Amino acid sequence: MKTETYSLEKDIEETHWWFTGRRRLFARELLSLGLKRDCPTLDIGTSTGANLRLLRDQGFTNVKGIDPYDDAILACAEKGLGTVMKGDITALPVASGSVDLIMATDVIEHVDDDGLALREIERVLAPGGYVLLTVPAFQSLWGLQDEISLHKRRYRKSPLVDLVLASGLKPIRHYYFNFLLFGPIWVARQLIRLLPVKVKGENEVNSPLLNRILTAVFSLDVRIAPLLRPPFGVSIAILACKAGSDRNVAEPTSGK
Repeated sequence: MKTETYSLEKDIEETHWWFTGRRRLFARELLSLGLKRDCPTLDIGTSTGANLRLLRDQGFTNVKGIDPYDDAILACAEKGLGTVMKGDITALPVASGSVDLIMATDVIEHVDDDGLALREIERVLAPGGYVLLTVPAFQSLWGLQDEISLHKRRYRKSPLVDLVLASGLKPIRHYYFNFLLFGPIWVARQLIRLLPVKVKGENEVNSPLLNRILTAVFSLDVRIAPLLRPPFGVSIAILACKAGSDRNVAEPTSGK
């Protein structure tokens, strides 16, 4: 991710509609797992600490982060969000079978070998451990945010599920989300590409009123997407476990 993107994200991730909505979705998924709050937990690709903040607020106490960039590690340190190690998702500096919960949200699209990244996640997960994975969806949505975030690709759900299975992980549930805003986001990205719009990133295209409106829409979206399982969306979420696990996982609720 480009340095200026970190600077912008660091300032907005606590209140921006995209970050707050994702935290609501992730919080419900974490609640469904019924894990002990002192279980070894790893956030891969911390960026400026949105997931670390979430895990802290959800009561998780044994959390470490990994990010390859010094700017991200510094941003998390400035916020007091705990230990963040420097490392790469394709060569995690973590012992095999040592982690009960991994969050790898919007990470694997940044690396050349996403299959290797998933195999590394499978390696470090303990038996019965879980990973919550999200990625951007549909190549037709490629835009400025993908470019400044240094993405390699966007995904479709079925091929992504196959990739997860090939790594040795067992998908529990998977669905598109941010489907209510799919059309407006597609149009906005075409306009940014075609018109002489000067912005450092899409997160700059916001205002207090727009943020309130989009927060309400996205809050509804992340409540119903895991239940409705729409056929499209701006992002994909997959909850998976180490193959061979016989744990039962509750469906996420549509509540707050």
